[in-house]
Amino acid sequence: MLSVVCWKWRPPEKYEREFTANAVNTLFRMVDRNYALPYRRICITDDSKGIHPSIECVPLWDDFSSLESPLGAYYPSCYRRLLAFGDNFRSVVGDRFVSLDLDCVIVGRLEPLWERPEDFVIWESMVKGQPYNGSMWLHSPGTRSQVLTDFEPDTSPMQARKAGFIGSDQAWFSYKLPGERVWTKQDGVVSWNSHCRNRGWALPAGARIVFFQGQESPWDTHVQDRAAWIKEHYR
Repeated sequence: MLSVVCWKWRPPEKYEREFTANAVNTLFRMVDRNYALPYRRICITDDSKGIHPSIECVPLWDDFSSLESPLGAYYPSCYRRLLAFGDNFRSVVGDRFVSLDLDCVIVGRLEPLWERPEDFVIWESMVKGQPYNGSMWLHSPGTRSQVLTDFEPDTSPMQARKAGFIGSDQAWFSYKLPGERVWTKQDGVVSWNSHCRNRGWALPAGARIVFFQGQESPWDTHVQDRAAWIKEHYR
C-alpha cells in the first residue's frame, strides 16, 4: 500500500511562512477525491494539534533541525527530510511512499503519477540548472540511501551549492542523484509561478497537481479571488 507523506514543522522565527493543521487536512481531502486506491495518510510533524484523526502523525526528529539553507536563514531549510532516505524509514512508511508538499492544489487524477514502477521519481525543477524540485517525490525506501549516508552537515550543503544547485534538501538530491526519472508539465505536474500566475492565472490543460513556490499559497484569499479553479479544488 502506498503511503502519502507530508511534513509540518514550526519554522524558525526569521522565516515567516508557517503551515497549519488545516493545510494538512485539506491536502488529504484533495488526495481522497483524486486517488482511488487504498493508501496511508501520514504527517511527520512537531505539532499534531488540529490534524484529523484519520491521519497518522509521526513525531518529527531533531536531526538537522538547526541546519540552515546555504542561501541564508530567511530561506526554507528541509534537511530533516533527508532521513526519508535511510534504510529504517521503511518502518515508518512501508515499502512505498510519495512525499508531498502542503502548498499544492490537486486538480486531477493521481494514479498516473503514483502508480509506476521506478524506485524513485521526482518533479523536475522549473529553475535553470536545478534538476529537481522536492515538492513531490515517489520512493521505495532504502533504494537511494547514499542521499543520507553521504551527507555531512558541515560540508555537504556548500558542496551542493558550489556545484550550482539551489535550495536545501532538493539541492542535495540534485547533487547526489543525477539522471533520475522526473515528472514534468507533460505529466500534469505544474508550477504556480511558471505555468499559472505568469500566464493569466489560468489552469493549464492536462494539469493534475499545481505546486506553489515563493510566498503565495493556495489558501491565500487574494489568490483564490483571482483564480476560481483554486477555490473549487482547494477544499
